[in-house]
Amino acid sequence: MLQLKNIHKTFNLGTINEKTALSGVDLLLNEGDFVTVIGGNGAGKSTMLNAIAGVWPVDEGSVLIDGIDVTGLPEYKRAQYLGRVFQDPMTGTTATMQIDENLALAARRGRRRGLGWGITGEEKKHYKELLKMLDLGLEDRMTSKVGLLSGGQRQALTLLMATLQRPKLLLLDEHTAALDPKTAAKVLELTDKIVSENNLTTLMITHNMKDAIAHGNRLIMMNEGKIILDIGEQEKKKLTVEDLLLKFEDVSGQEFVSDKALLG
Repeated sequence: MLQLKNIHKTFNLGTINEKTALSGVDLLLNEGDFVTVIGGNGAGKSTMLNAIAGVWPVDEGSVLIDGIDVTGLPEYKRAQYLGRVFQDPMTGTTATMQIDENLALAARRGRRRGLGWGITGEEKKHYKELLKMLDLGLEDRMTSKVGLLSGGQRQALTLLMATLQRPKLLLLDEHTAALDPKTAAKVLELTDKIVSENNLTTLMITHNMKDAIAHGNRLIMMNEGKIILDIGEQEKKKLTVEDLLLKFEDVSGQEFVSDKALLG
């Protein structure tokens, strides 16, 4: 469902601020894979997601989604294949619009639109059922402005919107990092449920090693713009944070220094 072939990206080339962000990244995700991505600051995690989403062109290599080479496509043209949830809960929704209006926008994404905007009774019924699944009471607040929701409620809604059309690939960019631990756990529980029920191919960046181990069927670790560890489902089930640290030190020859990732 996703293939990255020899992806390279350097920012500020030829200047004093030159930074190699990705250095020959190769990655293959099969349909239904739920892969968690861990690594320290500057490891290349978000840069890799941006390369997939087409936020900027890569210097070298190719990106294929469901067998289609999208390397030359701009971000807006890749959007039809992707669902994405960002770290900031405010990013994926429109604060001044109602909950049901936000869902309607997500449902209509990529479709031809006429002059009529109204949400049908059938659509409202469908949205209510979807919101019930979140177990946050939002099904009784469908006409509330999204700006009135808490960060956790808004992130849960964003997750629902990103998966409404069952994207080829779901990108989760530290989508619980801005939430308190209890709310983050709830959003991760919802993530597992939505990904599993829809068999979504998913790439989830997390700053938390425990979450990286606990969720998904595969774990990759990045360092200095490269994937240095790729751990499959069976090995992942027995993995501890201590095991992961030892593996990192063995492969990279350096100590893992991100307190945020270790302490969660």
